[in-house]
Amino acid sequence: MTWDLFSAAESAENEALARAVAAAQADAGFASGVGLPAARRPGAEWTVSAVNAAAREMVEGVFPPLRVAGEVANFTRARSGHCYFTLRDADAQLRCVMWREEARRLPTTPAEGMQVSALGRLTLYEARGEFQLVVSDLDGHGEGLWKLAFDRLRAKLDAEGLTSPERRRPVPRAPGCVGVVTSLSGAALRDVLAVVRRRAPWTRVVVAGCRVQGEGAAEEIAEAVRLLGRSGCADVLIVGRGGGSVEDLWAFNEEAVARAIAESPVPVISAVGHETDVTLADLVADLRAPTPSAAAEAAVPDGARVRGELDALRTRLEDAAGRHVADARHAAAALGARLASAGGHAVRTRRDRLAATAGRLHALSPLGVLARGYAVPAGPDGRLLRSAKEFPPGARFTLTVADGSVPCRVEDASAAALPET
Repeated sequence: MTWDLFSAAESAENEALARAVAAAQADAGFASGVGLPAARRPGAEWTVSAVNAAAREMVEGVFPPLRVAGEVANFTRARSGHCYFTLRDADAQLRCVMWREEARRLPTTPAEGMQVSALGRLTLYEARGEFQLVVSDLDGHGEGLWKLAFDRLRAKLDAEGLTSPERRRPVPRAPGCVGVVTSLSGAALRDVLAVVRRRAPWTRVVVAGCRVQGEGAAEEIAEAVRLLGRSGCADVLIVGRGGGSVEDLWAFNEEAVARAIAESPVPVISAVGHETDVTLADLVADLRAPTPSAAAEAAVPDGARVRGELDALRTRLEDAAGRHVADARHAAAALGARLASAGGHAVRTRRDRLAATAGRLHALSPLGVLARGYAVPAGPDGRLLRSAKEFPPGARFTLTVADGSVPCRVEDASAAALPET
């Protein structure tokens, strides 16, 4: 087990502190050079509480904050939120405690046997007379507790299929409204708005402001994602923030945020930190953008490109319409010629048929009969006279011939009867 001071300045300060403590010990009657309490007068007794209190004051006064390296053993988180564990090396061990407020900042519980570095102050727990290190910060060696927490949650999300590429949805090409989940005061929001105004100023932007780092930030981010998803106003969401340390970005590695993004009813673009930063929010989102500006570029189309595409489309439509009209005119002309030809043939056929029918009708009509030399007698009432008996002497009648009518009167009623056929 090792400990070190943080700088030369701190070392000088610690030396001065040690000299001050030695002077205070001398004034209190401590034995010089030994550091053990001694009575001011021979035979005086100390209580256990007094010994432990004096020892605590002495330990806390002599030792500055230390960073101690060791292997974690028996890490326990109590109901109160305080954490208790042991640091050990090959030759010794040191009891440690981490109070609730500091323990809440731990991304995960260190694994048994994990090599860690603990920053804290040495003290003595008077009630039990136990020497211990009160830890204010704990981190693992190598990739540390942050990487361990990341890997543990990623394995859980992987097992549920939430990071699978197959479940990612396409981002709409031209959304009417973009939802943004980020800090209202951060540069990320300004970057997104600037890109949207430049590329697609007709697009609406709805912002759900939230904290993006610190205690409680993950819950606020998750709630903002759910709020925009339920509202139905956005066609795509951008969730993210600007760059920062691993601890600054950690809210986007929390399970609450990952699940809210995975459950969003609309596609989500994750844009957390810089291009080299990868969070669990990136892995469950439908699209990962390296920066908030890149996320905005992926969310909305480029207006200049859209105008170019529309101009090209208009030209294609005009060309297609021109070809269609020309084809229609050509087809109409050909169809007209065919109709004229077919119509002429049909007219001639009908005219011939009509002439034949008229001829037949003329042959059968009374006029046709009259034209052949026959005449038709009719009485004064217009009734046809068909028998010789209808022509008594003095009777008047009209005789219709081919070219008119002739009034007649019967002079002699004698007539020979026609032979019967």
